[in-house]
Amino acid sequence: MKNQVCSKCAEGTYSLGSGIKFDEWDELPAGFSNVATFMDTAVGSTENKADSCSNSSWTPRGNYIESNRDDCTVSLIYAVHLKKSGSVFFEYQYIDNNIFFEFFIQNDQCKEMESTADKWVKLTDNGEWGSHSVTLKSGSNILYWRTTGILMGSKVVKPVLVKNITIEGVAYTSECFACKPGTFSDKPGSSGCQVCPRNTYSEKGAKECTKCKEEMYYADEGSSACIERPPCTNKDFFQIHTPCDKEGKTQIMYKWIEPKICREDLPDALTLPPSGERKDCPPCNPGFYSNASSSCTPCPPGTFSDGTQECKACPAGTEPALGFEYKWWNILPGNMKTSCFNVGNSKCDGMNGWEVAGDHIQSGAGGSDNDYLILNLHIPGFKPPTSVTGATGSELGRITFIFETICSADCVLYFMADINRKNTNVVESWERSKEKQSYTHIISKNASFTFTWAFQRINEGQDSRQFINDMAKIYSITVTNAVDGVASSCRACALGSEQSGSSCVPCPAGHYIEKETSQCKECPANTFLSIHQVYGREACIPCGPGSKSTKDHSACFSDCLVSYVKDNQSLNYDFSNLSQVGSLMSGPSFTSRGTKFFHFFNISLCGNEGKKMAICTDNITDVTLKDMVAESEDFSNFVGAFVCQSTIIPSDSKGFRTALALQSNSLADRFLGATVETMLENISIKTDMFPPSPSKIPDVHFFYKSSTVTTSCENGRATVVTMRCNPNKPDQGELSVPSSCPAGTCDGCTFYFVWESAEACPLCMEQDYHEIEGACKKGFQETLYVWNEPKHCIKGVPLPEKRTSTCETVDFWLKVGAGVGAFTAVLLIALTCYFWKKNQKLEYKYSKLVMTANSKECELPAADSCAIMEGEDNEEEIVYSNKQSLLGKLKSLATKEKEDHFESVQLKSSRSQNI
Repeated sequence: MKNQVCSKCAEGTYSLGSGIKFDEWDELPAGFSNVATFMDTAVGSTENKADSCSNSSWTPRGNYIESNRDDCTVSLIYAVHLKKSGSVFFEYQYIDNNIFFEFFIQNDQCKEMESTADKWVKLTDNGEWGSHSVTLKSGSNILYWRTTGILMGSKVVKPVLVKNITIEGVAYTSECFACKPGTFSDKPGSSGCQVCPRNTYSEKGAKECTKCKEEMYYADEGSSACIERPPCTNKDFFQIHTPCDKEGKTQIMYKWIEPKICREDLPDALTLPPSGERKDCPPCNPGFYSNASSSCTPCPPGTFSDGTQECKACPAGTEPALGFEYKWWNILPGNMKTSCFNVGNSKCDGMNGWEVAGDHIQSGAGGSDNDYLILNLHIPGFKPPTSVTGATGSELGRITFIFETICSADCVLYFMADINRKNTNVVESWERSKEKQSYTHIISKNASFTFTWAFQRINEGQDSRQFINDMAKIYSITVTNAVDGVASSCRACALGSEQSGSSCVPCPAGHYIEKETSQCKECPANTFLSIHQVYGREACIPCGPGSKSTKDHSACFSDCLVSYVKDNQSLNYDFSNLSQVGSLMSGPSFTSRGTKFFHFFNISLCGNEGKKMAICTDNITDVTLKDMVAESEDFSNFVGAFVCQSTIIPSDSKGFRTALALQSNSLADRFLGATVETMLENISIKTDMFPPSPSKIPDVHFFYKSSTVTTSCENGRATVVTMRCNPNKPDQGELSVPSSCPAGTCDGCTFYFVWESAEACPLCMEQDYHEIEGACKKGFQETLYVWNEPKHCIKGVPLPEKRTSTCETVDFWLKVGAGVGAFTAVLLIALTCYFWKKNQKLEYKYSKLVMTANSKECELPAADSCAIMEGEDNEEEIVYSNKQSLLGKLKSLATKEKEDHFESVQLKSSRSQNI
């Protein structure tokens, strides 16, 4: 440095010139620091947040550094001052999208540099290292590797791994760096150090590696010391089956796990068991035949075999059912391969990750317990049978496998799928021991698939083999409708009407094969064609209540019209105004550490000719996958369904500039029916799940099913959307979930929603209104029509307009008639009383005459004295009554013109006195 002359570094040292490199991660290198924060701004106190992340940090693991595994936000920070423009380069592994991984650069004023506008780091495939580089400006640069975990369930996130951080553009170094232990530099002027080979070691600054005494010691690649060899145990060897020989026999062989690190000459050490036991070979897998040889050969096109017999041609009117069915494991099939991988070392490179074992294939030994033991199956594409080529159903094929895991530690079996060799995504995973079970994955698009099974005994980085007896077993793998597949059976196909041969022809969409004629025939109306068979009328499955089939009979859907009849009451519903996608954000909910998140649902209720209009997308990929829009069909987290769900983390929850959507999945991809009944196809609704409806209008339930099978939902998910009439909620109304299940589900498999809206009311009918007649005014009368209150209907029959009719004005003559009628009634009553009194008086006179005659011994009176005349005194005693009777008063009123009137008297008979 005194002469400002660059000199070569000596042996055992290296220099990058104007750069620095960090490849030793036994401890955190000088200059690096960890900062952990809990980014949620809405929950708890600041003190609690700080304490909850105090133990979170990036952890050195020897050759690499590992990020945190929780939902804290942890930054690995390094500050560097550049004399000239340069760059930063690092290698990384990032396989879990439940972690958000950012790399960005700030200047000394804490402002992000323009060079890190695209700060999101892309995901890598399982077991592969990616690289990332960014240009740096001269001056102060603060580098941030920041991870934020999102724990939505009990699963621990897979950490981000970073190694070989190289920074170019620093001041020319004034010293050379010594090679780290396990590496060496044997030439002056080296820019890096080489790794010591196996069974050698080196200390820091070594010019060469020193060999171990291999009889007693061993060393892995890059070791800083030799390790004493332990006595051999049953964990140091494994069993395999040899390929079948010409006699149809296989031998059981025992082999040491390579590299062999144990000694057989120590006390209590085990020796390798004898090999060579011969057993009968298992038969060929279905679709293959042995042809009297030691190997199994695929059947030629157009033929089939069950694996035990020779290949035979399919009968006329049938075609081979192509696919693969692997249930015997003598050798690894040609379209499968196996490997072993470890993120921290290369011990198991070149090893078989899985070994065949007769009736199953099992995970191999590997080099250490945290190895990934890989098994791959490549399928170039999927093709449905010829007769259903025109169908547009959602299933092109399926893969089914039977497996079990036997574990004493925290082992994991991953099942992954790679579409068109772009990105491997985990479809499902199983932790710890699992009993023998079956799993099925549906293939919905024709593409090239690579299916991967990866088994890892433990996730912690360590070199020992404590759990070598933990293993995964796969008993069978079945793939249907595989391109270039083989056939174990034949299926019926349709024959062309003009062809006399046995060539199969594709049926048009929605057509089945008629058994009698083997001709294509269209399914009846409102039925859909089964995706599993097309032979016979029974292949057409009737649609559920309130549904109709699409034009191609590929599925059933609701046209938004539902009718209900009960007790002679007919109700018709029209949900057309609710056919647009409805959305619901339920929550908030919180993770164990308090991260706030919401459940977001999109619902495509009906209409749209059966198209699944509800779309859920993980928006984190908007910045990590630039070509997502152009290649959205290959994007695994783009979900289209009748009902879909996403988890939303608001922008204030993790300090991001926008809300994050993740874990998108389909809850409903098949419509079952719409009915007022509370059960359909074993999906039921509990009556107490939602508050009772305030009206007597019955709710309409839309039932859906999802074909996606998960470990917790063996029969797939189901969804019920309850449509409830509520006149107080116009237009789109309101969607809600049960109060007892804020996530929309209580068991994770069946989801319930209630959609309240005036648009969910039935169509109006004539009995929903009544008429009101007005008074007759000026010869006209109005009739009004009004809805019954409360109104529980929409659209339908319109309210009739006001009706006006003619009428007669009868007010005056009605009064005159009433007066005349009343007077006549009084007059008739008075006359009746008068004549009744007159009659009484005549009766009295007659009785008087009779009594007088009797008193005079029957002497007839003279003609002029037959009655008492006015002014004459009666010989009988007369008792006068001064009080006038009521009838007398009436009589006097009626005969006012007369001056005299008769008085009522009481006569005492003289005869009676004599007695």
